[in-house]
Amino acid sequence: MNKNTPLTPKENDALYEVRQATRLLGRFPSVRELMISMGYKSPRSAAVLLERLEKKGFLERDDFRRLRMPPEPEETSFSTDTINVPVVGSARCGNPDWAEQNIEDYVKVSTRLAPRDRQHFFLRAKGDSMNEAGIEEGDLVLVRVQNIANNGDRVVALIDDEATIKEFHRRNDIVVLQPRSNNPSHQPIIVSESLQIQGVVVTAIPTL
Repeated sequence: MNKNTPLTPKENDALYEVRQATRLLGRFPSVRELMISMGYKSPRSAAVLLERLEKKGFLERDDFRRLRMPPEPEETSFSTDTINVPVVGSARCGNPDWAEQNIEDYVKVSTRLAPRDRQHFFLRAKGDSMNEAGIEEGDLVLVRVQNIANNGDRVVALIDDEATIKEFHRRNDIVVLQPRSNNPSHQPIIVSESLQIQGVVVTAIPTL
C-alpha cells in the first residue's frame, strides 16, 4: 500500500480509465464498465487490476467497502505549479513587446497569481507616484493583460507612447489616472475614455 510502488502499464491504463470515468460520470465505474473501456472480454481481468491498484494505495474503500479514488490532499498556502512570466521593461519604456529580443528576463510565478489561461508580464516600476499603493521604485510589477478596468484598479496605461502605472477612475466620458503618493509633485492625469489600457496590476514584488 505504497504509492511509490511503480505501476505496470496495464495498471496505469486502468487508473487512467478510473479517473476519466470518475470525472465524466461523477462516480466510480463498475467492473463491467472498466472491462468495456479497456477492451477486455472478462470482468475478472478488470477486477484484478482494481485489486492491484487498491493494494498499491491508488484506490481505497469507503465506509461501505466500496472502491473509490482517495481524496486529494489539502492544498497548502503555497503552490508548486509555476509559469515563466517575461520582464518586458519599465513603466516608462512604452508599449510592452513580447518579441524575444525585447524580453529582459523571465521570473517564475505561482499559477495562483498568474493563471495559465491569462497573459501576464512584468514591468519595473520607476518613480514614487504609487508608493502609497504598495508600488515602490524598482519593484517588479506583475500585470494581467486586459484592455478594460474598473474604478480603483491599478492599471498600466499608455500615454504618448509611454507606459504609466496609476489608479484608474472613470467619470462619465473622462478618465482620471490618479497617483497614490506622499510626494505632492505627482498630480492626476485627465484623459479621454479612449485611453489605451495595457493591463491591470496584480501585485508588486520588491527586488532584493
